This record gives sequence, structure tokens and C-alpha cells, in this order.
Amino acid sequence: MDSQAVFTYGQEGLHLLLMVAAPLLLSVLAVGLLVSVFQAATQIHEATLSFVPKMVAAVAVLAIAGPWMLTTLVEYLQRTLQSIPAVVG
Repeated sequence: MDSQAVFTYGQEGLHLLLMVAAPLLLSVLAVGLLVSVFQAATQIHEATLSFVPKMVAAVAVLAIAGPWMLTTLVEYLQRTLQSIPAVVG
């Protein structure tokens, strides 16, 4: 296996990681921003007020995009495992 193949597999893995994690991270970021603006406007600084909406958003995104995430990861793993004989041999 040459160094170019190693870099290609690494780049593909990092791209997949960003693609799969982005919906969850972006939704939690957006909800956190909205809650922070709400807290600043109302001067209510309750810890659970910032935590609970983020958890609800994360669960909702996982319920909606979870099957896609799982399918994408399984397909990547299958491609990677099936390419081992071609890379080694």
C-alpha cells in the first residue's frame, strides 16, 4: 500500500465523518444560539433552559436522520472491508 492510498482512505473517512456529524452538530448549535438569545433577552439564566432544548433537538435529528447516518456508515465500512484484499494483495 502506497502513501497515496493511505491519504485517500483517510480523506474519505474524514469527509464521511463531517458529513454524518454535521446535521446533529448544526441543529444543536442553532438551538443553543436561539436559547442564548432568549436568555439574554429575558435575563433568565437557568442551566436546564439551555440543556433541555439541545437534548430535544439532538434526539429529533437522530430520529429523523439516524437511518441515513447508519446506512452511510455501514456502506462505508462495507466498502472499506471489501477493498482490503485489493489493497494488500
